[in-house]
Amino acid sequence: MSRVCEITGKGPMSGNNRSHSLRATRRKWNVNLQNVTIMVDGKPQKVRVSARALKTLKAKAKLA
Repeated sequence: MSRVCEITGKGPMSGNNRSHSLRATRRKWNVNLQNVTIMVDGKPQKVRVSARALKTLKAKAKLA
């Protein structure tokens, strides 16, 4: 199971750990995925959504 948001397609990012002496070792920042149940075409469906996308979905739902 890959760490990708099913709505936005956002995936893990990579970069460097930097020690005090500025030595660089590779590291990865994973997406904050949450398992949620949302309505898709009137039916409840479980999806893995990033926390940012979930916050946006909740905000858009209040406007509608």
